[in-house]
Amino acid sequence: MTETAPAIPEDVSKADFAHSWLQERIRSQEYAPGHRLVLSSIASTLGVSVVPVREAIRRLEAQGLVTFQRNIGAQVAMIEPAEYRSTMEVLGLLEGKATAVSAPRMSAQDLCRAREVNAQMEALLEDLDPQRFTELNHEFHAALTCRCDNPRLTSLVEAEWARLAQLRSSTFAFVPDRARESVREHAQILGLIEAQASPEEIERACRAHRLATVNSYLRSQSAG
Repeated sequence: MTETAPAIPEDVSKADFAHSWLQERIRSQEYAPGHRLVLSSIASTLGVSVVPVREAIRRLEAQGLVTFQRNIGAQVAMIEPAEYRSTMEVLGLLEGKATAVSAPRMSAQDLCRAREVNAQMEALLEDLDPQRFTELNHEFHAALTCRCDNPRLTSLVEAEWARLAQLRSSTFAFVPDRARESVREHAQILGLIEAQASPEEIERACRAHRLATVNSYLRSQSAG
């Protein structure tokens, strides 16, 4: 059965529509890293010529979401392990410090919110939705750094989160087993904050948490 082509709004160009359509599928990992993007097939699905699809793919390449390889053509970009590792290490350093600064200022309500988010993450473990899990993971860490009174530090943390999102929408799609460990480590970090542990201990725990995710991902790539 032939799939019906989606309706393109009159005020949206075919290239813009193709770009948004492809970007959504790459971000959601419907088109996973390494997935070949065949222009003729995409054009047929969208009910357009290959010209706007080619333009859309060039824009995605400029964003770093698509690469071209000789004799293969366009494909969804793979994570560059070294780039991913450096981004996560920097995020761990910044986020660890921001959490340590925020911790003494967190209210009971702030801690309750963080626990609620972690509980939502735990509820996803049996039927993992990597994208949703990652969104909640971001919410959890945002809750831990919400009382950081250093705006420059907060800005840097947010910049690294944005950088990480550009590399890949969800690490947990590659290492689903890491999700359960992540939830457990979240609970441990919350325990340290509630026990009024030293800023140094909280910072170390946050950094170790990030590095554990990095190492889990890198091991999965080596095994592959």
